[in-house]
Amino acid sequence: QVQLVESGGGLVQAGESLRLSCVYSGNIATMDAMGWYRQAPGKQRELVAQITSGGDINYANSVKGRFTIFRDGTKTTVYLQMNSLKPEDTAVYFCNANHLLPDATLYNYWGQGTQVTVSS
Repeated sequence: QVQLVESGGGLVQAGESLRLSCVYSGNIATMDAMGWYRQAPGKQRELVAQITSGGDINYANSVKGRFTIFRDGTKTTVYLQMNSLKPEDTAVYFCNANHLLPDATLYNYWGQGTQVTVSS
């Protein structure tokens, strides 16, 4: 089991910045990737940024060059630094950890979500 606790959402104006934090606890050593997803009203949940257990980093094309994902030295906290925010970044942001099971099923753990609202 893995527990995830997010913080850092809020209301900002376009062009401003926010930093989200996710504290992981439990059996995190078995996770294959940790990162952030988001879901805007009426849309599907989508990957924003992810760090794999091997250290590879993936970003959604829409956030490349503006968002940065990084983790602390203990690898128990993952941050999402969001710069040059746009109204289209408005969504509920979910912290995520996932693990590939032996049958190739991807098992996901989710945080409770934090609202990010960007006004124009």
